[in-house]
Amino acid sequence: MMNSEYKNTSLKIFALNGNKPLAEEIAKVVGIPLGKSSVKRFSDGEVQINIEESIRGCDVFIVQPTSNPVNERLMELLIMIDALKRASAETINIVMPYYGYARQDRKARSREPITAKLVADMMEKAGADRVIALDLHAPQIQGFFNIPIDHLMGVPILSDYFDAKEGIDKESIVVVSPDHGGVTRARKMADRLKAPIAIIDKRRPKPNVAEVMNIVGDINGKTAIIIDDIIDTAGTITLAAQALIDKGAKEVYACCTHPVLSGPAYQRIDDSAIKELVVTNSILLPEENKPAKIKQLSVGELLAQAIVRVYEQESVSILFD
Repeated sequence: MMNSEYKNTSLKIFALNGNKPLAEEIAKVVGIPLGKSSVKRFSDGEVQINIEESIRGCDVFIVQPTSNPVNERLMELLIMIDALKRASAETINIVMPYYGYARQDRKARSREPITAKLVADMMEKAGADRVIALDLHAPQIQGFFNIPIDHLMGVPILSDYFDAKEGIDKESIVVVSPDHGGVTRARKMADRLKAPIAIIDKRRPKPNVAEVMNIVGDINGKTAIIIDDIIDTAGTITLAAQALIDKGAKEVYACCTHPVLSGPAYQRIDDSAIKELVVTNSILLPEENKPAKIKQLSVGELLAQAIVRVYEQESVSILFD
């Protein structure tokens, strides 16, 4: 825990509509009240933002994941940045636990946009001075910005949970990457848990549809922990879990930083071979119909420490591990 009361009044934290409970937790850990602002809609749906206190000369941090509805959350953020700039904030820092459009990070086929770059350009153009992000889908998104970006990781939080969890045979753990692109992430968790890794080789015929093909590594009789950055429709993760069980895994856990969980995700998780799905609160999950097997961990302490370190001009790199 950090300061029970943070004395410097030029540090301000504001919340938009993306994840207010997380913003409140961050402000509580830092030791300051949330900034006073309101986000409303005109009758035609246009965003109306009012900042209800002076922020002249202040270092302002805006907590806003751009999760569903992503376009609404993004417009709220851009308009808030503009309002802060016109109100003479000293610096405008975006705390983005989840970066929407991050999966559109390259041209996978002809005539496709690179929307992750477009979003970065829009935030910069609006007037952002810095971004604090958590588990970007692709690390190269850092290079889409011409302003400083601090890229924090969810792996330590997820790893510590499994390391302390009772009822798991720590000697039988194998960390599983659901695809070749996630091997680096799986290796980081495996190193922390002192466990081997396995890789699921799959073919994706079209977006949000995955077909498991093969498993590289020894998972027979093991406790498998699948790790990913994002779980969206849960098609990949549930197929992977069943494939692991079919190949002889004793039990399967899954974890991710960003629980997008759209469409049929809840039902798929409920019906799957996954014993427990561990996620963070980077995205606010509705409580209704949420499967009991979903466990949500907080990133509030991590983001609060990053905010204070940035504000006090201290190194943030200690938080990366």
